Amino acid sequence: MTELNEKEFLIRLTDIVAKLSSIAKTQSFRLKQKWDDYLQNTNIEPYLIRTIPIDKSKFINDNKYRIEILNIAIQALADGFHAIKTLLKTIYGSYFNSELFKNEFSEQDQLIIKYIIAKEILGNLIQYNKLDHETVPLKYNVIARNYSLIKLQPQKDKRILENMNKIFGNQKLELSMIQNVLNEIEKDGLIRIIKKDDLTLYEIKNELVLSDKGQEKYNQYLSPLIVWPTNLWRSFYNIRELNITPGQDIKNREFLEKVLSRSATQGFSATNYVFQNLLKYYQNLDS
Repeated sequence: MTELNEKEFLIRLTDIVAKLSSIAKTQSFRLKQKWDDYLQNTNIEPYLIRTIPIDKSKFINDNKYRIEILNIAIQALADGFHAIKTLLKTIYGSYFNSELFKNEFSEQDQLIIKYIIAKEILGNLIQYNKLDHETVPLKYNVIARNYSLIKLQPQKDKRILENMNKIFGNQKLELSMIQNVLNEIEKDGLIRIIKKDDLTLYEIKNELVLSDKGQEKYNQYLSPLIVWPTNLWRSFYNIRELNITPGQDIKNREFLEKVLSRSATQGFSATNYVFQNLLKYYQNLDS
């Protein structure tokens, strides 16, 4: 692992904050643009990531300014999470009930799209799903988490429950709830319930495939919005360049080394942890 002295580390941190500043600006612009293109009729505004202003020279040399910018960066990191949550809430709570959606897609495509979007966003962003498993209705979340597993081979309800409870953590789901949800999914035509001896198995009946016309419209209108959360997550919450060994000249290097080791993990929780503790670190230096 690379070892950096105090000056080298400050330069590295400055570059990371500048990178986040650039990503925040670019991704907010893209979200607003795509939102205005297709979700403007919902009369809901997107949750945009605030600007992270940074004067590189001042950030390196002025600790009070550094603390100020780290505070803003922490708020921007939270903005990214809320931007994704607001997008999902708008799609599932407003857009799917709109005339725009109903007129644009056939009834069958409407049904499939609700599952596809959950699979594309929640299926790709497991860490996000652990933090937010309320915004998207449970039956779509079940498919998001288990579609590939069930497609591979029929699954027992207990196995599906175990998989869901990895996401729900302390808010454990009951088997009866999962069984009811799976019955709903069966009624939607996606899965088939198989009784085999004393076992109840669930297998894919119809794959998540849109009609040719539906796929064309999905690619044109919805896809740019649906890939946005994954693109944001994988860039904005990736600070692996901070996974370094602090040099001997750095104060409280053991604390800093422990904090920076978390930057090896991608995602909101790890990135937020690192920045929250970097803020504490520089506040303590200033006291």
